[in-house]
Amino acid sequence: MAERTLDLLLCDARQGQPVLRPFQLIISGDETPTIGLALIQAGIAASPDDPALARKGCYGVFGKRKEWDSPIYPGDRLELYSPLLIDPKMVRRKKANQNQDAKFQAAAAKRKARRL
Repeated sequence: MAERTLDLLLCDARQGQPVLRPFQLIISGDETPTIGLALIQAGIAASPDDPALARKGCYGVFGKRKEWDSPIYPGDRLELYSPLLIDPKMVRRKKANQNQDAKFQAAAAKRKARRL
């Protein structure tokens, strides 16, 4: 069967500044173009269990996290994300605790002012 090519953009943001480069995905026969196939042909991963992509959500298309076997279309931008430096859940929890502490301190100051 004839080979087809898909023109994609590969955006690698794993080390510092994102690097955007064109990439051609070569598909043979009636093979379905998937994100996994593109990552293998780009030399980034060897399989879905590759340690380079072991953490959840480390790649996607146009800012949306995708699975290994998700289809990919011509013109898509395949993105490789860097790991989070700070857990967003922890930041929200810490901020909520600080706000709660401020409320308690304000209430204590009011009570103290009434006693004087």
